[in-house]
Amino acid sequence: MPIKRLRNWLFNEERTSGGDVFAALDIGSSKIACLIARADSHGPPRVVGIGHHLSEGMKHGNVSNMDALQHAVGQAISSAEQMAGETLQRVTINISGAHLLSQTVNIELPLGGRETTDGDLARIQAQGQALAPEDRQGHALELVHALPVSYEIDGQKGIRDPLGMTGETLHAQMHLIAASFGPVRTLATTVGRCHLDVDKMVAAPYASGLACLVEDEMDLGSLVIDMGAGTTSFAVFFDGNIVFADGIAVGGGHITNDIARGLTTSIAQAERLKNLYGNAIPSPMDEREIIDVPLVGEEAPENANHLPKSHLIRIIQPRIEETLEMVRARMDKSGFNDVAGRRVVLTGGASQLPGVRELAQRILDKQVRLGRPLRVARPSSMSSKSGAASFTGLAESTSGPAFATTAGLLAVAMQPELAAGSYGNGSARAMSGAQGLARIGQWLRQNL
Repeated sequence: MPIKRLRNWLFNEERTSGGDVFAALDIGSSKIACLIARADSHGPPRVVGIGHHLSEGMKHGNVSNMDALQHAVGQAISSAEQMAGETLQRVTINISGAHLLSQTVNIELPLGGRETTDGDLARIQAQGQALAPEDRQGHALELVHALPVSYEIDGQKGIRDPLGMTGETLHAQMHLIAASFGPVRTLATTVGRCHLDVDKMVAAPYASGLACLVEDEMDLGSLVIDMGAGTTSFAVFFDGNIVFADGIAVGGGHITNDIARGLTTSIAQAERLKNLYGNAIPSPMDEREIIDVPLVGEEAPENANHLPKSHLIRIIQPRIEETLEMVRARMDKSGFNDVAGRRVVLTGGASQLPGVRELAQRILDKQVRLGRPLRVARPSSMSSKSGAASFTGLAESTSGPAFATTAGLLAVAMQPELAAGSYGNGSARAMSGAQGLARIGQWLRQNL
């Protein structure tokens, strides 16, 4: 069958579970989003189902109410299943950047003058998984990813794939990404209550980078900043791999709370004001533009406050500045700031606020662009060649920065090697992000 040939070539192995349907579930503090893709003989995998629901039971990246979160997840899954005409059994989910701990380890394996085999790479992978880091209290963390950064054979550096190479000793540098045990298991248990298995768990900034970065950005160095509602997570990509990941428990929801408190309005009205009038950069016209601010508990139009727009901007700007300064401080402390080069890609719902890009350029002193999902949202011309009549509408719905993590999760669901690690995918051979995206891109170019 054509689809089997596609799987063998695209994924290096047949997918033994899940059939031809792939599902991604993005669990955030503001929304729950689900994407379902189906691979068929008419062309590349295409998105056939989308579901999203207002997030409940999540606060600052943590599960605060399992029952509420279960309901929200169930609603998002149900909507996507109805659109796709499928019943899911397993999903790929994300873990918030605020819980992540990133560490690089070196592993050595004697070869004795023979060729490097798949078994050697599997042993390297197993040794990396056995080195799961601990937190400051000495408690073991849950390993999410064990990803090879580079290989070296007898002093020859810069090897991306040592398979078949001959030497005496194989050295591997691996990037371990771990998360707190409690939040990981709580999240998995909540998804399990919806009668779904967690196929893979992916670090949120890694998923965003896979969805938004082009190959040159992965190779030359770039910093991906995913500005969500409850957390801001970030990752450094270099030489085709993710080399550092971190996060802070500050996001767009904090801006909304600041507006609600500063203008004495409700959370819902604060979110509306932020979306309609918000900006991270003040303008001379802000003093002249008057906005209506309904008071909390007195939302009748005649009781609204009439304030200059500048009051709103003066609340928004300091919070965004604080968030970006915290990211800059974490990057300086990590030692990966120079590795990231001068390229920053902003994703996440909070990055869509006008002026954030300009403010990020000023604070981070780097070139900044707004990242959109490139791996799922394809040009509309693709639909006519692939036979996916509804693809254009789905692509438009998922083309914004707020869906970057969801799109990256779907890429991992379709290509498990991108997320090798101990949680749900320990046996898969790891593949660099650039290798995986190059393979998908090559197949698309040959078939469009």
